[in-house]
Amino acid sequence: MNSVLLLTIIVVVFAVLFDVINGFHDTANAIATAISTKAIKMKHAIPLAASMNFLGALTFTGVAKTITEGIVNPFELSNGSVVILAALLAGITWNLITWYLGIPSSSSHAIIGAIAGAAIAASGFTSLNYAGFIKIIEGLILSPIVAFVLGYIVYSIFKVIFKKNNLAKTNKRFRVFQIFTAAIQSYSHGTNDAQKTMGIITMALMASGQLSSNEIPLWVQFACAAAMGLGTTIGGWRIIKTVGGKIMKIRPVNGVAADLTSAMIIFGATFLHFPVSTTHVISSSIMGVGASHRIKGVKWNTAEQIVITWVITLPLSAALSGIIYLLLDLVF
Repeated sequence: MNSVLLLTIIVVVFAVLFDVINGFHDTANAIATAISTKAIKMKHAIPLAASMNFLGALTFTGVAKTITEGIVNPFELSNGSVVILAALLAGITWNLITWYLGIPSSSSHAIIGAIAGAAIAASGFTSLNYAGFIKIIEGLILSPIVAFVLGYIVYSIFKVIFKKNNLAKTNKRFRVFQIFTAAIQSYSHGTNDAQKTMGIITMALMASGQLSSNEIPLWVQFACAAAMGLGTTIGGWRIIKTVGGKIMKIRPVNGVAADLTSAMIIFGATFLHFPVSTTHVISSSIMGVGASHRIKGVKWNTAEQIVITWVITLPLSAALSGIIYLLLDLVF
């Protein structure tokens, strides 16, 4: 077995591992509101989210194609396989740190920043595809802002529609409806998040000469869908506690409004082939709903901690991957 093929296999293995970690790190967000309101038990929510993520991951490939060539050109990337391996190791490390701390950080920011950082370490700043990279960053920045505003609007509409309804009866009905919104949100998560790893594997295959275009191989789709589903079954209780209870006290009607908002944003981004941070979108939706419900009811200290993590994730993951690349370059 030649060294290029061996390195490509190592990259694929770590990409699948990243997707598994992404499954229990980010997918927890999709079911957090439903679990926190007791609309569904954890033992039922996990397989529901896993199956819907699997289906979502098999449905689209547009985001994956954006990842393959939006950040760097894999055909022109110096030492491309090592660059991608360094990015994956940095992304995995960052995800595990934030998971351990219970902070809903963005896997999207982590891996995109990591690819950029490793590419810069390998070939300098000229290696970045600035037009595509800026487009991706714009989507990552704008999506949580839109999610906050839309969450505020959706819940404001809910308040008008259900103003005269009995609160207890309304919450009971919404608790049932939350099962469906959790499923929809998990499906939307799969349509966007799993595609990032598909794009990374395809990028590695292109960089090593195994592929001549950015068409996503079917086995890559299945591998990433299965890895995301497997990661989801592991669960992410630390993240669920933060998203489901430490941003605001979530009632079923709040949960439905936040779930519908974030699902709409994620679906829209998927159709436009934009990779967005599902973590950012879901957390921002909850904040928007909370601000509409009662602005003092939002635990802004937790929100501030989440926002700070969002801001530092991309540059820190870039720096980490750059260091890892320089170390790997001594070996490969």
